[in-house]
Amino acid sequence: MRTTDDPWSATADSVRQSMREQRGSGSEAVVATVVNVEESGYRRPGARMVVVPDGERLGAVTAGCITESVTETARRVSASGTPRLETFDLRGGDADAWGLGLGCNGVIDVLVEPVDASFDPALSELREKRAATVLTAVETDDPAIGVGDRTVITRGRGERLSKGRPGLPEAVVAKAESRLDGAASGAAATLDVRTSDGDVRVFANDLAPTPELLVFGGHGDVNPVASLGAQAGFRVRVAAARGAHADESRFPAASEVTAVHPAELAALVDAPDHTYVVLMSHNFVDDRLALESILGTEVPYVGVMGPRRRFDQLREAMDRELDATDRERIAAPCGLDIGGDGPSTVGLSVVSELLAVHNGRSGARLTDRAGPIHGRPELG
Repeated sequence: MRTTDDPWSATADSVRQSMREQRGSGSEAVVATVVNVEESGYRRPGARMVVVPDGERLGAVTAGCITESVTETARRVSASGTPRLETFDLRGGDADAWGLGLGCNGVIDVLVEPVDASFDPALSELREKRAATVLTAVETDDPAIGVGDRTVITRGRGERLSKGRPGLPEAVVAKAESRLDGAASGAAATLDVRTSDGDVRVFANDLAPTPELLVFGGHGDVNPVASLGAQAGFRVRVAAARGAHADESRFPAASEVTAVHPAELAALVDAPDHTYVVLMSHNFVDDRLALESILGTEVPYVGVMGPRRRFDQLREAMDRELDATDRERIAAPCGLDIGGDGPSTVGLSVVSELLAVHNGRSGARLTDRAGPIHGRPELG
């Protein structure tokens, strides 16, 4: 199992990869998933923590206030093989009873279950860079449905898949799917569904493939962007521009380093819906060729590093080739206005903008935001 001294540093992708590794090794590992939060909590629905039999953990479901309790439940689930829903009420004085009272000032429902074959369909879809919606029964008084019964809906193809555990009845799946219609990508929420024999609460988790960051460039300033991007949860690939070496040791945070002619950069994009591109070759001709190439794909964001004057020159040179959609997805100069200087600050500025775009946020100060930080998904 991949371990870390700081479970918070584990990305969603590393947790998923750990689950694949546990499945491959036959380990009796357990995964805890936040399925509902009332009022406030540090982690949102969909946050996961993998626990192996010796107690090692990867990921986090809170800031730490219920981690030991969840780990103890994981041991029992590992022994029994039976999923359990645990509810932790951290409001008021009860927070101190759980430990630190760090601000998880709400009610947190956590599903603790074996890492078994029921996860295989979703993990397989994600490996192929396809999205999937996972529907799991977390509470039920319908005798035909058990806690942990699961159905996976493939995005686009609409297949209903189940493995290792009973799937949910088609009527339940159809009702849940209709409620989710139009929900934002990545939505995670509980849905109450009435059946002919009772009620079932379903945790609906829309799982998107790991977002990818494609960096075109080969100088040292690529490293802060790549490193911070990887820490933020992107799968980072570096495409070395002409004159730079495709040396993986120079860019340790990248999962792939390759050399490419700028006019062929688009060939590296195989999942445009969730690929974000930053051009930072610092070469006017190469950046123009790379920009022309990448605009032939449907990537939602293309950042161009450098002064505005330089992009104005690019825009003048490409004016007839740019339509309104192209102009909307180009960020030049890329990054948020956070001030400061130096490669690390520039990298932080760029990755902050990437996260804001990926998450559909403005990048503004939270203190100026009205209402809760995390809104609930809009369901039908």
